[in-house]
Amino acid sequence: MRACGGTRGLVWTAAACITVSLLVMFFLSVAGPSIIVPAMAHAPDGAPPWWISLRLDRPTALFFSWGAAVVGAIGVGTGLLAVSRGARVPVRPLLAVSFIVIAVFTFLPAAGTTDTQSYAIDGNMIVLRHSPYVFTPATMVTLGDKLAVGSPPTWAHQLSDYGPIASAEEWVSAELGGASMALITFWLKLFVALAFGAVVLLLDRLLRDNPAMRLRAHLLWSLNPLLLWEIVASGHIDGLAVAFGIAGLALLRFTPDGAKPTLARCAAAGTLLAAAACTKSPFVLFLVAALWALRRSPARIGCLLAGWAWLTVACYAIAGWPAVRVLSQRGQQVTWDNLYQVIYRPLGVGGSLGSDNVPGWVFPLALALFLGVAVLAFFRLPDRVPGLPAVSPALALSLAWIFFWPFQRPWYDVMIIALLALYPSSGLDIIVLVRLCFGAITYMEAAHIYRLPWFQHVQLIEGDWVTSTVRLLTAAALIWMCVTGRWGGRPDRPTAGAPAGAAAASVTPPAVTPRS
Repeated sequence: MRACGGTRGLVWTAAACITVSLLVMFFLSVAGPSIIVPAMAHAPDGAPPWWISLRLDRPTALFFSWGAAVVGAIGVGTGLLAVSRGARVPVRPLLAVSFIVIAVFTFLPAAGTTDTQSYAIDGNMIVLRHSPYVFTPATMVTLGDKLAVGSPPTWAHQLSDYGPIASAEEWVSAELGGASMALITFWLKLFVALAFGAVVLLLDRLLRDNPAMRLRAHLLWSLNPLLLWEIVASGHIDGLAVAFGIAGLALLRFTPDGAKPTLARCAAAGTLLAAAACTKSPFVLFLVAALWALRRSPARIGCLLAGWAWLTVACYAIAGWPAVRVLSQRGQQVTWDNLYQVIYRPLGVGGSLGSDNVPGWVFPLALALFLGVAVLAFFRLPDRVPGLPAVSPALALSLAWIFFWPFQRPWYDVMIIALLALYPSSGLDIIVLVRLCFGAITYMEAAHIYRLPWFQHVQLIEGDWVTSTVRLLTAAALIWMCVTGRWGGRPDRPTAGAPAGAAAASVTPPAVTPRS
């Protein structure tokens, strides 16, 4: 480890906080069904996932999870500060720890969500030759599907709003898991864990010539307890989508000598970006960023679109018209939870409106905010990653969508984090990390709010007031940065003994120029 006295303390603080956070998360997962881990029967024949039923009471489990989130965020933030001040630690041990953590979470039950159970039921529908774009879990119950009987109430009457590739992953998991909900969720988590690990290796490969950026990426992605919890421990499909998306953007790399990606690489990038959007539709924003990056080369744009088109057409031809119809109506079916937290709660706009009460003006307002901030960020966010010209525009568009689209959950932030790992240090680090932390706290529980008066009151204060205020302030901070151009950050200090030019690696040169 290379660090002076001050940064050495930051390094050890970061290591301690991240370790404690992950150990608490392991404990909550291995403790079995609670307010954090949804209840289900063990898989047959001792198959994973594995847990021991410790019957944690609701307040203990929830408050432990809140503490783990806060401590984990502090650890990542402290680590980023240490790196910016010149601290360097060996990368290989970090990679080893990351893969161990991924493996442990994979073999423990899904935690912090009931989404994985919903995925399992949708996959089982396909096994039974029904479409999750036509049938709901409640419908499957009437048809005698025993797996659907345990559907989480939130999703009992909902059609799948994920793309055909997500449905394919659910189908394969259900085929492998058979009649066991627990075993199906294990396979679902395994596929997401493999995707998450692939991104770990991709980031390490892209940033291998820049020690500071390499460490930064592993702090934001590989060892970030919040992200590991929201994606690997929970098994959310977003981890699969972002792996396709970030790989597609990485193929559009410009080398230091000015060479542009070949036509074949552009076609492959289009295919991967189509896979991302066919997993989860908002990742179409990555295609927009890729088109902008290649705007001066019609031939490359043509190859990109050809790669995009063939897979997209194939996926939706197989999935059928219902998938197109459901996904096109997705925006009209969701609650306005995010705008409720950003605007109504902190500012008191809207009288008696609530997160499940959707007035007609909400979606036009959301669309206006998203488009306005997207354009503002798109042209004001400095392009600090010219070696990967699609990263900065993708980050700008993703920030606008995550911060202002009506319906958001903390695991959606994986779209930003993967891009931020390739973007040099800036003020975005703190606002994204703080927003993710409080969003994770609000959605740690996998069950409904229990009718325990004081406990319910604490939950409502945190969710309705604390997190909503944080979301308002971080949204305001993003707009302020766009308007003033004060993005913050500091050049990474060179590491003693680093090869000349390492700080100017092709994906992270020190240039700071607005996009034009």
